[in-house]
Amino acid sequence: MWRTVLDKMLAKLVVTGRLGVTWPDGSITAYGPGGDLEAEVRLAEDSIVRELGQRPVLALGEGYMDGRIDVSPEQLYPFMALLIRNQQSGAMPRWFDTVQALRGWTRGIEQRNNPLRSQKNVQHHYDISDDLYRLFLDEDMQYSCAYFARPDMTLEAAQKAKKDLIARKLRITPGMRVLDIGCGWGGMALTLARDYGAHVVGVTLSENQLATAQARAEEAGLSDKVEFRLLDYRKVGETFDRIVSVGMLEHVVYPHLDAYFEKVDALLAEDGIALIHTIGHLSEPQPTSKWLDKYIFPGGYVPSLSEVSASVEKTALWATDIEVLRGHYGPTLHHWRARFEAALPKVREMYDETFVRMWRFYLVACEATFEEMYQGVFHLQLAHRQDAVPVTRDYLYHGQDDDRMMHAAQ
Repeated sequence: MWRTVLDKMLAKLVVTGRLGVTWPDGSITAYGPGGDLEAEVRLAEDSIVRELGQRPVLALGEGYMDGRIDVSPEQLYPFMALLIRNQQSGAMPRWFDTVQALRGWTRGIEQRNNPLRSQKNVQHHYDISDDLYRLFLDEDMQYSCAYFARPDMTLEAAQKAKKDLIARKLRITPGMRVLDIGCGWGGMALTLARDYGAHVVGVTLSENQLATAQARAEEAGLSDKVEFRLLDYRKVGETFDRIVSVGMLEHVVYPHLDAYFEKVDALLAEDGIALIHTIGHLSEPQPTSKWLDKYIFPGGYVPSLSEVSASVEKTALWATDIEVLRGHYGPTLHHWRARFEAALPKVREMYDETFVRMWRFYLVACEATFEEMYQGVFHLQLAHRQDAVPVTRDYLYHGQDDDRMMHAAQ
C-alpha cells in the first residue's frame, strides 16, 4: 500500500530532472523527464517507505540519519536540490499543501517563546561544542551569511566583507555605544571595537558562546571596549547609539516579532541606527521544516518580508533601507559543507555516525534551499529619523577602505 502511495507522490512531484529510486525489494523506478539535476536513492526498509508516505519532510531527514535512506555524500546535494526544485513547482499532493497551510495558520500558537524556552532552544544548537564549529566556520567563527563581493573570495574574506558592510550601514564612529543582540562568539562586536572604535555590549543566551566571546575579548586586549552578557535582549534597559543583530531574528519567531522591533525602537537613541541581518522568505510565510525544528533549530522560524515589514510598521522606526542579499548564503553553506567533510576524521572522534549524517543533511538541505527557493537574507536598516543616513547608497561603496583605516587609527 505505502509503496503505491509513495510511487504516486513521486510521479506527481518529479516534473523536472530525474530521480532513480531503488526499493527495498531491489526493484528500480525512474521518475521525471531528465535534465540537469539527476540523483539516485535507495530505500533500505519498508518502514521508511511507509513513513515517507505519511510525513515526508520529517521522514526524509530521519531516514537519512539512520541509514534507511541511502544516498552517497556526493549525491546528497543533487538529491535534495531536485526535491526542493520540484516542490517549488507546486507539484506536491493537495493534502501536503493543506497540512503546510494549516501549520502556517497556527504558527502564532505553536511558536510561543518565553525567556526560559528561548534559552533552552538556543543552547540546544549553540552549546553542542565550540570545537565542532571551529572545524567548519571561518577563523572569526561567523555563523551567518557571508558577503561574496566577488565569487572567488575565500570564506574568511567574504565574512570580513559582511562585517565591514554592516559597519558601513551602521555609520559607526569612535566612541559610539553599540548593542549586539545575539552576539554569537563575539566576532561582530570585536570587529566594531577593534576596527571602528566602538564600545559594544553583546548579549547571548548561550553559555558556550559567552565564555568564548569573553576569552577572545581578553586575548585581543579589548575587554575595556567590549562587554558580553548572558542576557535575554528583552531584559536590556539602556539606550544605544547603534544596534546590530546578525542571524538572531530567526530565533525570535513569529508571535514575538512585534515585541522584538518594539524593543529595538525603545533601546535605540533618537539619532541612532539599527541594522538587522536575518534570513527571510521572499514568498508568502512558510512553516518551519519539522525536521529542522526537531533536530537543529528548535523554536526557529524564518520570517517573510511581509511579516517583518508589518512589525516594523508598528514602531516609530523608519525603514531607511531594506536590501535583499541573494546568492550569498548558498556559497557560504557550500564552504561550510566542504570544510565539514574535510574534517570528518576529527568530527567522528567527537560524535557518532548518526550525528555526522544529521549535520551533513542539515548543511546540504540549507544550501539547496537557498539555491532553489525564494529565500535570501534581509538587511533592515532602521532609524528614528529619515535623515539619520544619506539618501543614496553611495556611502556604502566609496572610500570604504580609507574610512576603515581612519576609524582604526582614531
